[in-house]
Amino acid sequence: AASVFSSQKPKSELVRTSLRLLTSSAYRLQSECRKALPAEPSPAPDIQLVTQQVIQCAYDIAKAAKQLVTITTKENNN
Repeated sequence: AASVFSSQKPKSELVRTSLRLLTSSAYRLQSECRKALPAEPSPAPDIQLVTQQVIQCAYDIAKAAKQLVTITTKENNN
């Protein structure tokens, strides 16, 4: 029973890590998108920089989602 429990811990830790990455990346994505649409009096943002940040956030979201799919697929196959 102890070996079953110990194998569950890393898996739940992986899920937690992936969910943290997913959540933080989603917040960052929202923040970067807001920068791209500033209020009228604000100076224009550096669109190239904002675009790079948005792409990076989207990549991190996809990476976290893939990790979750991989973890749950392995879990379901066991």
